[in-house]
Amino acid sequence: MEQIIVNGLFLGASYALIALGLTLIFSLMNVLNFAHGQMYVIGGFITYTVVAQFHLPFVVGLICSAVALAALGAFVERFLFAPVIRRSKREESTMLLAAGIAFFLDAVTLLVFGEKQRGIPKLVPGVFNWDFRIVMPYDRILIGALAVALILAFILFMRQSRTGRAMRALAQDRMAAELMGVDVARYSMIGFALGAMLAGLVGGLLVSIVGVNLGMGGPTSIKAFLMIMIGGAGVISGAIAGGFILGMLESVGLSLLAAYGDITYLVIFASLMIFLAFRPQGLMGKPWG
Repeated sequence: MEQIIVNGLFLGASYALIALGLTLIFSLMNVLNFAHGQMYVIGGFITYTVVAQFHLPFVVGLICSAVALAALGAFVERFLFAPVIRRSKREESTMLLAAGIAFFLDAVTLLVFGEKQRGIPKLVPGVFNWDFRIVMPYDRILIGALAVALILAFILFMRQSRTGRAMRALAQDRMAAELMGVDVARYSMIGFALGAMLAGLVGGLLVSIVGVNLGMGGPTSIKAFLMIMIGGAGVISGAIAGGFILGMLESVGLSLLAAYGDITYLVIFASLMIFLAFRPQGLMGKPWG
């Protein structure tokens, strides 16, 4: 049981960091970024390139991933989403645009990095072993701690910084924030850049644990959507809760249902459908409409 809990906490910290970026973009712009998983993949490939190809420290790879994805997110928001939102009132327009961006980023990733699985050596050798009840490689402990630190830093940034407070006001009431002098266009771009940066950071963190390949984008986006549906779309605390809940469900499922084949996500999806039938707004979200 202890091993299941520890595995779930590790997965939950990583998943929560992915969900935070997606829910931030949704809360600011009411846009479902279907390309979030592809941004995660690009972040992983950038860290791999910096560390494995250029032989630079892992921290440098993370910084490069963060900067590159923040720039990509700012570009996508300013030159793609902002014009579409300004000229079209239909939500389907942004959904189709997000899907198109996801396919485009998949094609670019294939051309630049290829389709093979990539990874970097373990950051910390050795395995923590507590009486054979908890066995966890030290590199996973390090990555989990870094993920938790980034989550706390994000919460602190959103609560204490002027930029964070402006984005929170924008998420609560876009029109009221604009009337109070908040530069809606500027902070929407910053929020999208920050959300993309978080996706890239998670990809960079996990490239030493699970590696990265071209096919991870779609499943990562699906998991991110699962998390914000569980916690409540557009709610930061809900994204964190949804990440840890999904991590625990996956850990329990992979441990208890292994003998029945790969049905863990079948059970998770079925449970989610039942849950949403009774609470469609998620654990911490407000009722739609």
